[in-house]
Amino acid sequence: MKAAREQCQEAVVQQQCKGLHLPTVAAQFARLTAQAIAQQQPHGRYLEALLGAELEERERNAVARRISEAHLPRVKTLDEFDFAQAPHVPAARVRQLAEGEYLARAEPVILLGEPGTGKTHLATGLAIAACRQRRRVRFATTAALVNELVEAKHHNELSRVLSRWGRLELIVLDELGYVPLAEVGAELLFQLISERAEKTAVIVTTNLPFSEWPQVFPNARLCKAMLDRLTDRAHILETGTESYRFRRTLERRKKSG
Repeated sequence: MKAAREQCQEAVVQQQCKGLHLPTVAAQFARLTAQAIAQQQPHGRYLEALLGAELEERERNAVARRISEAHLPRVKTLDEFDFAQAPHVPAARVRQLAEGEYLARAEPVILLGEPGTGKTHLATGLAIAACRQRRRVRFATTAALVNELVEAKHHNELSRVLSRWGRLELIVLDELGYVPLAEVGAELLFQLISERAEKTAVIVTTNLPFSEWPQVFPNARLCKAMLDRLTDRAHILETGTESYRFRRTLERRKKSG
């Protein structure tokens, strides 16, 4: 009789949780109930544990959704970055940025260095840190973003696309400088950056010193304006010239040999 009552009670709770959209409470109810009875927990503590489990699961799901929506090339955290192998990277400044104050102030971050020095990993790590703070993030290579904007303009959808990017709290613009931009694409990219200045934080990775940016932006006046927008209040971090990836490959070959 007791077992039947417990089964009936659990079924009712399951149904109520479904109506209230509390999937974790439904999943954890039976286990935490048995635990509370065995440990003779007060009702308040039991309820705290049950609702706490629901909140933790919702937080995990929210962060996972933010990371998925960010379109990261791969999930690499700052904890995975080997600062010892990248002595030029200011570890303390990177960790300070990960706390997120630059996001609240919509300040740019520029990661400048040669290929293989960890720029994309650092940008991805900061993006994940922002996702964990429930920020709306989007990662894209410069070429991919420019192509998206040009295509949107061609199909008379530029306003809609710009509006979508405008809802973000962090834009990560990877590999600026690898491909020269046509004038139309450069103008559209400037339009996006200009509209989001002091509203949305932007992380840029580039292999070119600022003096060489005219190689990317054919219009000198536009190049100067872009530099003005991106360097205003910016955190500029130089990652060095020696390829971290290349050195790591050599070390692996030595070990295997």
